[in-house]
Amino acid sequence: MNTPEELLKYNREWAKDVNERDDEYFNRLSRQQVPEYLWIGCSDSRIAANQIVAMEPGSIFVHRNIANVVVHTDLNCLSVIQYAVEVLKVKHILVVGHYGCGGVQAALDSANHGLIDNWLEHIRDVYRAHQTAVDSATSDKERANRLCELNVISQVGNVAQTTIVRNAWRSGQDLTLHGWIYSLEDGLVRDLKVTRDAASLT
Repeated sequence: MNTPEELLKYNREWAKDVNERDDEYFNRLSRQQVPEYLWIGCSDSRIAANQIVAMEPGSIFVHRNIANVVVHTDLNCLSVIQYAVEVLKVKHILVVGHYGCGGVQAALDSANHGLIDNWLEHIRDVYRAHQTAVDSATSDKERANRLCELNVISQVGNVAQTTIVRNAWRSGQDLTLHGWIYSLEDGLVRDLKVTRDAASLT
């Protein structure tokens, strides 16, 4: 395991290497932040938003939490969405889950996980709403993966219902929501075909 001191050393080596390859890289990066995407994803350490879609730093604004949940009482998440939509004027909000999500798996079991059980209850709500579809899976892995997909779909719906997004759509802002899922096993992102835009306003 690397020590914090070693991480600082690696950082200096990385910065030196980047600067040698492109001496304007950090100047460009420091001047402005103009991303067109907000990525709402899982905190899982194996998932790096920019890297898996081959985008440079500065192109994706990121919010992460356990199991990519969007809750209407989570001021952290809502503040990120508001800043992304109203200040950065992103054009796309990507809700990105992943197969093998530990948060989703924990929501499916009956163990006591402590404080996090309060957070996992949001995922259990998704499970209760789609229990037949989840429980009809032929294996535990397929069952968990199906709930991972349904959780993304549900969170896209939650993003669409925020006052921030609805007000943006009412004002004519170009903003589209997407639900994606990432596989750690093959590195591919799949579109769950739940795209929402201003036409979703009812």
